[in-house]
Amino acid sequence: MNRPVVVGVDGSPPSLVAAEHAAQEAVWRSRPLHLVHGYLHPLGYGVPINPYEVGLPAPSEDGRKMLEQTAAELVDRWPALTVEVRQVAGGPGATLVEESRRAELVVVGSRGLGGFAGLLLGSVGTQVAAHGHCPVLVVRPPDRPLPTDGPVLVAVDGSESAELAVGYGAEEAVRRGGPLVLVHVAGERDTDGGQVLATAAAAARGSHPGLTVEERVVTAPKPDEALIEASGEAALVVAGSRGRGGFAGLLLGSVSQALVHHARCPVLVAHPYAPEHAA
Repeated sequence: MNRPVVVGVDGSPPSLVAAEHAAQEAVWRSRPLHLVHGYLHPLGYGVPINPYEVGLPAPSEDGRKMLEQTAAELVDRWPALTVEVRQVAGGPGATLVEESRRAELVVVGSRGLGGFAGLLLGSVGTQVAAHGHCPVLVVRPPDRPLPTDGPVLVAVDGSESAELAVGYGAEEAVRRGGPLVLVHVAGERDTDGGQVLATAAAAARGSHPGLTVEERVVTAPKPDEALIEASGEAALVVAGSRGRGGFAGLLLGSVSQALVHHARCPVLVAHPYAPEHAA
């Protein structure tokens, strides 16, 4: 199954930067790129009736032009890229979560149209990062061009989610031709950080011979702050959707939430693929 790389595009500058990241990922993965614009009925805000009872709204001409122009610019930059554009009647967050069931990767900008200026990550990005059914790449900062230097950094804590993140991180490092840096943030009484890192590094080296893997223990009281600081030197940071000690009801752990809101580079949230589309 040739799952596509999917990116949400609404015409805002952050979403266009996200589309560039998605195009590069699609080229690296030899996958098609789908540009998706989720739109709501114009009466769908604060109306006490279901606006869809009168029929689905038609896609807008402005939306079509915006998607086609974005696609043309991306193909001009990456001529081998296959791009499909689509408008979907529905909220953009819910639309991308549904698209993630059949995607190789979903890419979202850190803010889109209509976002409150004080929000570091818009509601769409938050929704998709938490509920995605495949890996989700959050492009931040919103105005940063495609990163060309720096390692792929992975947060490691011995959890099953972190193991998945190490696997995704190793694949990304190979695609980018750079090193993989595994970081374990240890508290004062943490004595097993070295072993946790050694186990993760052995798995990465075993599955990707020739990959340069660095192990790094950072002693700090707050893992999220230490990882945000470390992200300043990275091209990409990869985090599991939940770590050790997280509440079972949380779809996205506190460290991952902090990274998708504050990291200084793009963040890949390592969701597993939906079982029915794992092929």
